[in-house]
Amino acid sequence: MSGTRCQALYPFSGERHRQGLRFAAGELITVLQVPDGGWWEGQKEDGLRGWFPASYVQLLEQKPRKATPQPGEDTLNGHLPPGWQSYMSPQGRRYYVNTFTNETTWERPSSVPGTPKSPVAQKSSAVNGYYISGSPGHQLDSGHMSLRKPSGDPQINCVTFPHPDVMPEQQLLKPSEWSYCDYFWADKKDSQGNNTVSGFEILLQKQLKGKQMQKEMAEFVRERIKIEEEYAKNLSKLSQNSLAAQEEGTLGEAWAQLKKSLADEAEVHLKFSSKLQSEVEKPLLNFRENFKKDMKKCDHHIADLRKHLASRYTAVEKARKALTERQKDLEMKTQQLEVKLSNKTEEEIKKARRKSTQAGDDLMRCVDLYNQAQSKWFEEMVTTTLELERLEVERVEMIRQHLCQYTQLRHETDMFNQSTVELVDQLLRKVDPAKDRELWVKEHKTGDIRPVDMEI
Repeated sequence: MSGTRCQALYPFSGERHRQGLRFAAGELITVLQVPDGGWWEGQKEDGLRGWFPASYVQLLEQKPRKATPQPGEDTLNGHLPPGWQSYMSPQGRRYYVNTFTNETTWERPSSVPGTPKSPVAQKSSAVNGYYISGSPGHQLDSGHMSLRKPSGDPQINCVTFPHPDVMPEQQLLKPSEWSYCDYFWADKKDSQGNNTVSGFEILLQKQLKGKQMQKEMAEFVRERIKIEEEYAKNLSKLSQNSLAAQEEGTLGEAWAQLKKSLADEAEVHLKFSSKLQSEVEKPLLNFRENFKKDMKKCDHHIADLRKHLASRYTAVEKARKALTERQKDLEMKTQQLEVKLSNKTEEEIKKARRKSTQAGDDLMRCVDLYNQAQSKWFEEMVTTTLELERLEVERVEMIRQHLCQYTQLRHETDMFNQSTVELVDQLLRKVDPAKDRELWVKEHKTGDIRPVDMEI
């Protein structure tokens, strides 16, 4: 696929790769390398080259999604009756418009006079390029389906997105890795089934649970230190006991050496407790504090972007409603003109048409602002979830290393009782963050449908 040209779907800052290629949405890029892993190397038209996520672009050889309806071409054999034109919705469904009567229908009009259409075509008016159907279930805005979706559509941060069946197939950002950045885009009900919880919040809860586990592990090591200190104290006290101190000869020498060995053993356990405190317990607590700060920063950042996205979505719906009202007003005044022609009615129509056009412009502006917010949220969600994933791997690896240090110290402390920690060594060698992540993601994933730009 080297040499293939593609077009950017989303802006990319290039900061997540050491040799990242920065580009804006819509820029053309020539693909140079397509290795495994989801990152491609490409070159822009200005000569700059670098690496970028494959999911941020669309190959130009692929059939593009139609953003606006194109009249004339029909997929069925034969010709349409006079006055009829065919259009294609973004979901790939064809519909028909009568340019004489402004009638719209999903069924192909019959070329045989008198043949009924099924279902019955809906009457509509074409105003400023926007088709307003009489049926809420068949409303067409500028040849597009209305954004009112079935209740079964996925929720992403309290914003409804199209159902996966009508969405273009989306490539995983990190195929076969069960990465956090692919499976937590949708929302889900909480365990009580009351409130909606975002996928990112589920990831954050896992990280906070990991923070608590670090604290409890440190407390466990602290208790182990206390036991070692108390054990060393009792051994030292026993070594100084005067019982049988008067034994003479070679037996007396052996007896004295036995008591001295207790003092040596006490010293070994005392050193063991000291190393546990400095090399295991303290690093665990320090890592937990830094981990806590990182989680707080990620939570606040994504929460702000989520609120911004929801606000933009609300503005789009408000503008869409305003446009519909203006179009209805214009349609009503147009009907009045058919009944009675007067200069005053013509002025009212001109005024209503200006308001309708302004409402359409407002809607387009709101949609554009929403798409900008969505693109920013998309990039930050990917960046932040990958950071959470990195922190989780770092946490597991850090704890694994310090538990290995614990067992090593344990070996040094008691060379005669290694069998008690042998099984622990075996299990620690099998610790695999990637496998843990796969099992956890399979159980807790909320959805892999990512947001796309809104269209009007």
